[in-house]
Amino acid sequence: MSPDPDHAPAPHPSEPHAQGLSAKLNWLRAGVLGANDGIVSTAGLVVGVAAASTARGPILTAGIAGLAAGAVSMALGEYVSVSTQRDSERALLAKERRELAELPDDELAELASLYEAKGLSPATARTVAEELTAHDAFAAHADAELGIDPDELTNPWQAAISSAISFTLGALLPLIAILVPPASYRVPVTFVAVLVALALTGSVSARLGGSPRGKAVLRVVFGGALAMIVTYGIGQIVDSVNI
Repeated sequence: MSPDPDHAPAPHPSEPHAQGLSAKLNWLRAGVLGANDGIVSTAGLVVGVAAASTARGPILTAGIAGLAAGAVSMALGEYVSVSTQRDSERALLAKERRELAELPDDELAELASLYEAKGLSPATARTVAEELTAHDAFAAHADAELGIDPDELTNPWQAAISSAISFTLGALLPLIAILVPPASYRVPVTFVAVLVALALTGSVSARLGGSPRGKAVLRVVFGGALAMIVTYGIGQIVDSVNI
């Protein structure tokens, strides 16, 4: 029995078909990387101070200052970056609207050529372009020509808040790890906690990006360990010369 064209089967519920999936994965990946930055930068800072002083006060002060400065810096950087991206997207969309209003035939031919370049025959590409244009010409061109969803433009405030939160959450781990144990165990406990956390963030980041986990984990763990070793050495030097 042939399928009823008016009752086509729905996409498999377990398969991601939403257009915003890629954007959501990018946001999630950015959050993981923000947390990773918070872990590494704050860990390096507090380990360096702990190498020069056993008092909790200076360590806590440095850790909180580093957390606040890093979160604000991340938020500001994301806000500026994403605002610039959104302005560019809006400019491209406005240009496309003008072209559709002024040169509809040329735009139709351009859309057909885009689908022809993807492998459709000229006749099929023309038919697809005409049907999409009749349905929503602007959305069709935004998708095929610009790769932009007009209804899902990047949000700079969302990016800024997400970055600040992810950085703060990442920074809290080394800050807590350095303050809770007795003075003689602070640095070793922080090293272990930070390296375990970095291994987890590296694994999640690799999973989201579809890359090999081993290399991703090794990179972030090595980088975090190197940062803490360097700052610990600097703290030792500062303490030895009584600066």
